[in-house]
Amino acid sequence: MKTSSHSHRLSSLSRDWQLFSFSSSSVSRWSRLAPRVLALVGGVSLLCPPGVLWSPTPAAQSAEGGGFFLRRQPQRDVSELSSRQAPAVISARVLDRVTPENSHVVVSLSRQRIYLMVGDEVAIDSPISSGRRGHTTPTGSFRIKEKELNHHSNIYGNYVDRGGRTVRAGVSSRIDSAPAGTHFEGAPMKYFCRLTDEGVGFHIGILPGYPASHGCIRLPADIAPRIYEKVKVGTSVKVED
Repeated sequence: MKTSSHSHRLSSLSRDWQLFSFSSSSVSRWSRLAPRVLALVGGVSLLCPPGVLWSPTPAAQSAEGGGFFLRRQPQRDVSELSSRQAPAVISARVLDRVTPENSHVVVSLSRQRIYLMVGDEVAIDSPISSGRRGHTTPTGSFRIKEKELNHHSNIYGNYVDRGGRTVRAGVSSRIDSAPAGTHFEGAPMKYFCRLTDEGVGFHIGILPGYPASHGCIRLPADIAPRIYEKVKVGTSVKVED
């Protein structure tokens, strides 16, 4: 594919569509301006902003001397993703009778649901997101070992600088080395209830509609406080396939 003398030009076609054409010599300059995904297509270097899909378009190449027609992919709201799961169901009648002394919890990994129960009655039936492949949530019978309202992970989080700016996000403190001048800040896990010594438990988290965690059981932000209030250290938790 040929590049022209005006290959650095950015033509804004509309609010949602833009034409980008960069020569390979401009890659280093643009990559210093902002983090971008770099794709090499037919000898032409293309810097793709987050949320943008690219595809070669003959019409664009003809009109602009070589380029790509890019469609900006709108960011999906968390609520849109979690709508794949049935919403939480709360029985106020049963919930009123639940106390930390008589409650127990059942988690179904196949259904991606958590149940706060008293006897055989379900007080809260809520969606969850459990551990993804390679980090599956352990099954079995557990008892809550610890409760901590403002818990932070000691394994997963971000490397931040002295000013609190995130330098490297989504890291594992066990695997990823810290860039110079940074320190580790664990990911927040509010309303944390620990099940294992290895750190698996349930807490507030994002529910994308499928297992996505590093092993913990993520709960909706409006459900986690309700369950946290009704359990105690020693409460029985059964995690089933």
